[in-house]
This record gives sequence, structure tokens and C-alpha cells, in this order.
Amino acid sequence: MMSDGNGLSHVATFCGDCNCGCPELLLDHSAPAWKRVVVTDDFGQRIQMSADQLKVLVADIKNGVLDDLVMTSVSA
Repeated sequence: MMSDGNGLSHVATFCGDCNCGCPELLLDHSAPAWKRVVVTDDFGQRIQMSADQLKVLVADIKNGVLDDLVMTSVSA
């Protein structure tokens, strides 16, 4: 995990095959626990959530909650 000097640590980049500002998952160590996890997109937007909320999101994704959406979007 790399820190950027602003209290943010990089966890993951979702894509990374280009130089377009891919979505990223970061930890904001200076934020309150309820908004310590940060997800940014390639349009400059960001959402913040707790680690517990991220755990639920990851579990739901692993259980297939988004499968239909992804398959519909890919084939459209």
C-alpha cells in the first residue's frame, strides 16, 4: 500500500491498462472510521464508506448480486 502524503493509501486500481484515471480504492487514514474507505472514478467523483460497508459490498459481489447487471451491460 502506497501513501500519497495526504493521508491516502492506495489499495487497488480497477483497470490499470491505460492512463485515463481508472477507478481506485484508497484508505483515508485521517477520515473518521465511517468514511475511511474511498472509491474514486475516472470522472473525478468519489464515494466514502466504512470498512464494514466495504465488507458487505465485497460479500454481495462475491455472491453474484451484480452478475446480471454486468452481463447485461457487456452484451448491450
